[in-house]
Amino acid sequence: MTDFAAARINMVENQVRCNAVTDARLIAAMSSVPRELFVPDDRRGVAYMDEDVSLDDGQGAGRYLMQPRAFAKLAQLAEVQESDHVLDIGAGPGYSSAVLSRLARTVIALEVDEVLAATATTKLAELGASNVTVVTGRLNEGYAKGAPYDVIFLGGATPVAPENLFDQLKDGGRLVVVTGSGPAAHARIFIRAHGAISSRMAFDAKIHALPGFEVAESFVF
Repeated sequence: MTDFAAARINMVENQVRCNAVTDARLIAAMSSVPRELFVPDDRRGVAYMDEDVSLDDGQGAGRYLMQPRAFAKLAQLAEVQESDHVLDIGAGPGYSSAVLSRLARTVIALEVDEVLAATATTKLAELGASNVTVVTGRLNEGYAKGAPYDVIFLGGATPVAPENLFDQLKDGGRLVVVTGSGPAAHARIFIRAHGAISSRMAFDAKIHALPGFEVAESFVF
């Protein structure tokens, strides 16, 4: 039987801390949230491996729980504060929202898959994450009803920067996302200040894509 508490400690020590993640609040959150609760039962044994974990158990096909290292670095990049209002796009079964809920004042967990959203609602309630609201909708549209946000966190890769979401940021707000695919994928942070958006690349990351952000192919004559 897997000792999940020990696996969680090993994850933090061998995948998180050693990859320049120094945010003490984030480390504490990832040390306490039981990641194994957010994957299908037959994959709990690999919940703490440094890889994206498939959520496909006959439902949630094509969706993944982001690898711990990439998730931790992306969350740290967002610099979530205790007073922040956060939009977690592609929340899946709720792991990312559970961690973010321990860093922020409020979290809106946006999910397109109704089964995954129902799972997130149940799991977050079990963990007492009362500051998280789970909503359903198209991921690429964000959740304007709850805007503006201090932080928008995308739980998967997108082909290009999701510029349509910038208007849902507060002044001083940050959006973190992995753009691109394969070896060309990079984590980026976008910051809104006085109506303008600045950005910078932060680190290389190879994670699975979120649905709904595909770029339409154009015809070449």
